[in-house]
Parts: sequence; C-alpha cells; structure tokens
Amino acid sequence: MKAPLPDNEIERLAALYSLDILDSPPEKDFDDIVALAAGVCEVPMSAVSLVDADRQWAKAQTGTEVAETSRDVSFCAHAILGRDLMLVPDAREDDRFADNPLVTGEHGVRFYAGAPLLTTDGFALGTLCVMDTRPRRLDVEQQQALRALARQVTAQLELRRYAFALANTTARLQELERRKDDLAGLVGGELRSSLRLMSAYLERLGDTGYHDVEMADLVARATSAHVRGFRELIDHLTTMADAGLGGESLHMRQCDLTRVTQRAVEAVRPIAASKHIWILNQAGGPSLPIIADPVRLEQVLTHLLFAAVKYTPEGGRVRVGTEMESGPTVRLDDMDLPDGMRPDLFPHLYYGAIANPADVPGPDRGLAVAKRILDAHHATVALSDRPGDGTSLHVVFPYASMDPAELIRDLAIA
Repeated sequence: MKAPLPDNEIERLAALYSLDILDSPPEKDFDDIVALAAGVCEVPMSAVSLVDADRQWAKAQTGTEVAETSRDVSFCAHAILGRDLMLVPDAREDDRFADNPLVTGEHGVRFYAGAPLLTTDGFALGTLCVMDTRPRRLDVEQQQALRALARQVTAQLELRRYAFALANTTARLQELERRKDDLAGLVGGELRSSLRLMSAYLERLGDTGYHDVEMADLVARATSAHVRGFRELIDHLTTMADAGLGGESLHMRQCDLTRVTQRAVEAVRPIAASKHIWILNQAGGPSLPIIADPVRLEQVLTHLLFAAVKYTPEGGRVRVGTEMESGPTVRLDDMDLPDGMRPDLFPHLYYGAIANPADVPGPDRGLAVAKRILDAHHATVALSDRPGDGTSLHVVFPYASMDPAELIRDLAIA
C-alpha cells in the first residue's frame, strides 16, 4: 500500500533540502547512532532514513547494503505521517505491507519500528528505524531509547545547519569590519561636504526666499558626484543591520541554564539506561539566568551528554550539574569506574571541540558543531582529565542580569 503524502509535503521537503544532507558521505556520528539503535533494540538492521520526493535514502545504516529504495515501497513513508513511533510487529500480517516486495522477498522485512525525525518546526524528515527478518516486539525501555536516539539525529542535523549559518554571518561581519575604514572616510569626508552644501543652500533659500543659481549649481554638481557614495552608505548600513538576522540565526533571549540542562538530561536518560549507565543529575537549585537560544543550547548540551554516554563503558557513571563559577556553569563529569576502567570521552572532546574544531571533518564533527554554537553564546569551555576522577567538562556562560525580585524569589525557593 502506497503511503499518502503528508499535508505539509511541500514545506517538509523544503526543510529537508535546506539541510543539504541528501547524498552526503557517511559520517561516524550517524553511524554510531544506528549501531546503538540496533544494539538497544536487539535487531540486525537499523538506518537513518530520509524521505525525499520519490525515494527513501539512508544517511547511515547497519545490517543492510540497500542505501536507497523507491518511496512507493518505503516503510518510512508511512512512519512520517505520524508524530510518534510506528511499530509493525509482523509486516506479513499488516495490510499496508503484506504484499510489499521488501517483505515478500528472500530475507524480507518482518519487523519494523520507525521514530520520526521531527524538526523543531514540526516537519518529519524521515525516521530512525530498526528492522528484523522475523516478527518481534520492543519493550517500553527500547521504545523510549529509540525515540531519544531519533531526537539526537534531528538535533545533529539542525545544529549543523545553524553552525553553517553562523559561519556565514561571521564571514559577513568580518568583511564589514574590513570595510569599516572606507565607510568612515565616506561619511566623514566626501558625503559630509555635500551635505554641508545642501544645508547651506536650503538655509539661504529659507531665509531669503530667493533661488541662488550659483549655489544651486554647486549643490547639484556635488550631490551628483556623490550619488554613488550615498548608495554605498545605505548598502553598508543595510548589510550591517541584516548580518545575523537571517532565518537561520540564533534566537537569543534570557533563559534559565538550570532548566535547559535538566531538559537535556531527561532527553538522554533513556539512552543511558539502555547501556546501564547511571546519570546523576545535580542540575538543580536557584535559576542561573543567561542570554541564549534555549532550543539550540538544549540540543548542544544533549549532544555533549550523548557523547559522554556513547564513550562510557556499560555500567559507568555520568554526573551533571549547574553551579556558579566565574559565571553560570554546566559541569559534566564522566567518572571512572570502580574497577579501574576509564571512559573514552576525553580525546573525543579534546580533538573534536577544543583543539581546532573548525578543521575537524571526521569522527567528531558533531562535537565541533556544538563548540561553534557555544562560541556564538560567548561560552568558555574547559576540559580536564585525571585518573581516579575521570573526564570533567565545564561550560561557563556570561551572566545575564535579572530582576532583583525574581532573584530573591528563586533563592528563597531554593
């Protein structure tokens, strides 16, 4: 059964194409997610599938070599019609898929579960899906982990788009900075003399009521010579006003770092539980007001926590807290295990987000993107690693002043 098109298909495709992700090379960030999804759900196949206009394309996959199929036979084309996990315990018993060639063929798909990749604007780009060649079901914990991993995929896709937009905005601002001296000379020199002549002419005309032909001719020649200068001035000012205000810019406002961190912890907790990793949440206490884009910042903190979970051995411990250091701070501790085993987070954070994140194209691109978003928030990132203590990451934000009454109220509640 061919899936109908979503009601917002045109807008959905526009959102997908804006990510510039289709037909891109494999990336370890996404490969790790599909491997984790397959392991958590105990199935042989998993994929990050994106639903194009007439095809389904896999950004990452494990257990299958089929990277692209027609949308007409796609399970994911059905899954994107909903807002939650689509479960197909036995495809041969489901009227939508019983005659599907992906089901009836040798080693055909019998079990499917797909979590929609929903953007913050509500568009379903595709799914994170898991499959098996025999009927089966997922327990509640597996379903929650699959949903959480799907949110991680979407966050990665959106953060990369915003990081690219921020890089473009930075380049535009640097170009404006280089041209600042030209702009200052234009305003302080040639244009100012023309404006002075116009002002003198209009003032004399207002006082006497008589048209001074000689002065008018002088004004005409001066302004005519500098019309281009006026246009350049307007273009400069317009560009300066528009820099950073595009549709992909961060939407900064005052928010509470403590609450953003708590939401990030809860988003990652099902993934940690699937690996039997304990997340100790110490992100509590009074509000820590900062100026930030709360949606993008939550995605960044979620990714950092996900990295900690991904590189921590099963049974490990991750501690997360918010506190006041030199400013509002998120502290993430990937702790050593009692038997001496150590997490593998430090080198990934160092090479992916500290050393030179702008030049990291490979395994830790997601961490480099997270660092770029943190830079846009003027956050300071510090990293340490000590045997016995584990890896510790501190992210310090500039403090945003808040109303004294609100501060007293939050302290009283705490």
